[in-house]
Amino acid sequence: MPVIALTAADLGGSVGTAAFVVALLGIGLVLADLPAGAIAARFGEKTTLLLASALEFVGGLGALLAKNVAVLGASILLVGFSAAAFGLARQSYLTAAVPVDLRARALSTLGGVYRIGMFLGPFVGALVISHTGIQGAYLVDMVASVGAFLLVLFSRDITADAPGDPARAVAAVPEKPEPVLRALFRHRRILGTLGVGVLFLSVSRACRMAIVPLWAASIGLDAAHASLVFGIAGAADMLLFYPAGALMDRKGRLVVAFPSMIILGVGMILVVFTSGFTSLLLVAMLLGFGNGIGAGLIMTLGADAAPAVGRPQFLAGWRLMSDAGNAAGPLLISGIALFAPLAAASIVIAVISFVGAEWLRHWIPRYDPVSAATLGRRRAD
Repeated sequence: MPVIALTAADLGGSVGTAAFVVALLGIGLVLADLPAGAIAARFGEKTTLLLASALEFVGGLGALLAKNVAVLGASILLVGFSAAAFGLARQSYLTAAVPVDLRARALSTLGGVYRIGMFLGPFVGALVISHTGIQGAYLVDMVASVGAFLLVLFSRDITADAPGDPARAVAAVPEKPEPVLRALFRHRRILGTLGVGVLFLSVSRACRMAIVPLWAASIGLDAAHASLVFGIAGAADMLLFYPAGALMDRKGRLVVAFPSMIILGVGMILVVFTSGFTSLLLVAMLLGFGNGIGAGLIMTLGADAAPAVGRPQFLAGWRLMSDAGNAAGPLLISGIALFAPLAAASIVIAVISFVGAEWLRHWIPRYDPVSAATLGRRRAD
C-alpha cells in the first residue's frame, strides 16, 4: 500500500488522489465479494482460485507499466477484485475439505499464514526495491501470484475425497446455481444476527490497524519508531493462531471470540494513556495479542454457519459483512477525528468492541458445532 501511494504521487497525483488510489484496493474488495460468490458457485472453488491468481498478476503488471493515475487506479481495483475472489474461494474450499473437529485449527492456520505474509511482505518488497527501484514491489506481487497459481493448479482437489459426507464433500456445481442475492435473503436471519457480530469484530480489528500509527504520530514518535511499534505488535499478532484454533476446536468459538473483543476494547482505552515509545509499544502488543487469538475466527464462524448447498453464495455475503467492517473502521475514526480529539475516537471504538463482545456472546453458541455437541452430551447424560 505505501508503494501504491508513492507510485500515484510519481505519476502526478495529489495527496488526495494517491489516498483514493490506495482506497481502491478496499473498494474493489467490497465490490467483488458478491460476484465472487456467484463465480465460485458456478465454476467451483479451484477454478475461482486460479482466476483470482491470474487477475492478481494482470493487476500487478498494469500497475508496473502504468503511465498515468487512471491506469494505476484500474489496476489496483483489479487487485482488489482478485483478493475478494481468492479470499472467498479459499475459505469455501477449506470449509468443505476439513472435518468439523479440525475446522478452527485449519482456518486459524489460514489466518495465521495470512498474517505471516503480511508481516514478511514489506521486508521482501523493501529488499527488492533496494535493487530495482520502487517498481520492484509490483514484481514481488506478480511472482507471488504466479506461485499461487501454480500451487493451486497442481494441488489435488481434496474436497472431492469424501463423497459420502455431505458436510465435507463439494456439491456438484449446478447448471444454474442459486443467485447470490436470493441465497442471502434466504439466510437473512443468521446474517442479521451472527453476521452483525462479525461486522463489530471487523470494525474493531481495522481500527486497531489505524489507531496505533495515528496515535504514534500524535505523541511525536518519528516514522522509524512508529514502524518499530507496528512491526513488533505484528509479530505478537501472528504467533498465536494455532493455539487459538486448537482452543476453539476443543472448547468452542466463544472462548476465543469474547476475550479477543474485550482485549481489543481495553487496548483501545489504554492507548489514550500512552505518551511515549515504551508505553505505546506495550499497548500495541496487547492489541496484537487480542487480534492474534482471533486469527481465523471470522472464517471459522462463517464455515460453521454456511450451508452444505449454496456455500459460496452464503460466504459471499459473510465476507461482505467482514470487508464492510474493515472499510468502515478507519472511516469512522476519520469522521470522529474531524470533530473531536483522536482519544475520543479510540474510546468510541472501545465501546464498539465491548458491545460486539456481548453480541457475540449471545449469538455464537446458537451456531457453534462444539457448543452444540457439548450441549447434546449434557442432555444425553
